[in-house]
Amino acid sequence: MTNCIFCKIINKQIPCFKIYENKYVLSFLDINPILKGHILVIPKKHFTNVLDTDDFYLSEVIKVVKLISNNIKQKLNCDGINILNASGKAAEQSVMHLHFHILPRYDNDKLNTFPKTKYIKKDLTEIQKILKID
Repeated sequence: MTNCIFCKIINKQIPCFKIYENKYVLSFLDINPILKGHILVIPKKHFTNVLDTDDFYLSEVIKVVKLISNNIKQKLNCDGINILNASGKAAEQSVMHLHFHILPRYDNDKLNTFPKTKYIKKDLTEIQKILKID
């Protein structure tokens, strides 16, 4: 895709701070990091998000997400890892190329990636009937 910033990074039209690359996947430091060590993992073929990515590429990406997460945990000695993906504008996806954010987390970092809401429990049986895959 010609206007996709991640495709431009893949095609070396824009530089990046590469962490890892193989035939199918590229990972690099986020240039607007939430935390030190914030890394993005993307497929080297353009897909909009997890909903339209073929199973092969999704599998290759998640393997690299695991590899990078273990590397971060070992080398930055963090207490945990967040692996985040947004699929679609309503989910706050800002770049329309599949990507996963990997965030090293520390017990005292005060980042709230899962804020508490005022959600009131609905009838779980009803929503289960709607969403269940047989």
